[in-house]
Amino acid sequence: MTAPAPARPLADLMPAARDLAEQVGGIPSRNRIMTELRVGAPKATALREALIAEAAEAETVPDPWRFAEPTDVPAPVSPAPAGSAGHALGSAGSAAEPAQVPAGSVAVPAEVEQVSLPVPAAYPPAPVVEASPQVAADEHPGTPTARRNGTWPLVLIGLPAFVAIWSGWVGLGGLTGFGVVHPLPGIADGFSINTAITLPIGVEVYAAYSLRAWLAGSAPARARRFAKWSGIGSLAVGALGQVAYHLLVAAGIHSAPWWITTLVACLPVAVLGMAAALAHLMHDDAEVTR
Repeated sequence: MTAPAPARPLADLMPAARDLAEQVGGIPSRNRIMTELRVGAPKATALREALIAEAAEAETVPDPWRFAEPTDVPAPVSPAPAGSAGHALGSAGSAAEPAQVPAGSVAVPAEVEQVSLPVPAAYPPAPVVEASPQVAADEHPGTPTARRNGTWPLVLIGLPAFVAIWSGWVGLGGLTGFGVVHPLPGIADGFSINTAITLPIGVEVYAAYSLRAWLAGSAPARARRFAKWSGIGSLAVGALGQVAYHLLVAAGIHSAPWWITTLVACLPVAVLGMAAALAHLMHDDAEVTR
C-alpha cells in the first residue's frame, strides 16, 4: 500500500495557479483550481485569495513605465588615439601634440527623446456665470425698478363697501328679529349688545378668510377646494342679503317674510360650521403631509 503524496506548499502551487488564471482570463473558481491543480478545498480557497490579492495589488499600483515609448540610444564612442604614425615628435623638450581628428569621424550621439508618463486630462473649469440683476416679471431689464403699488387703493375701495355691507346686514337683521339683547342677565344687567352686528362679522369675515386660504396656495388641496366653494357661497349669500334688505326697505316692509327670517337666522350657525371645517381641514392635512 503506497503512502499518500506529501502536501505541496502554497508557494510551489502559485506559478501553476497564475498560469491557470491567464488561461481562463481572470480569477478561476475554487472548483476549477481543485480540478486542475488536484488540491483540496482549503488550499484551493487560499490560492484563489492569493490570486485576488495579487490582482488587486496590480490594479492599485500600476507600472509607471507602462505607457513609456522605447527610444534608440546610440552606443558610446571610444576616444581616438592621442597620436598617430603620421605625426613625429618635433623635439625632445617639446610636448607631443594631440592627434587631429577629422570633424566627421566622431559620431555625435543623437538627442534622447524625453519619455513622460501620460497625465490624465484635467476636468474643464466650470463656466463662470455672471450675476445678473433680478428683474421682476412685469419689468424690463435696464429700466429702473418700478415701485410696488401700495395698499391705499384697496383701502379706498374697501371703506365704502364696508359701510354699505355693514349697514345692509344690520338693517336686515333688524327686519328679521335681530336686535338689542342683554347677554349677561343677573351678572351685568346694564350690558347690552345688538345681535344684528353678528351677520356682517360672520358672513363677510369668513368670505375673506376662505378666499385667502383658496388663493394663497399654501393650504392643502382638500382645504383649498373647500375654501373655494364655501368662499364663493359666502359672497353669493352676502350679495343676496344686500338685495333682500334693499328690496324690503324700498317696498316699505318693516318685517321680513318668514322664509327670509329663517335663512338669516341660520347664517351664524352655518358660518361657524364652515369656519370650523376649514380650520380642521387645513390642520389635519398639514399633519398628514409631515
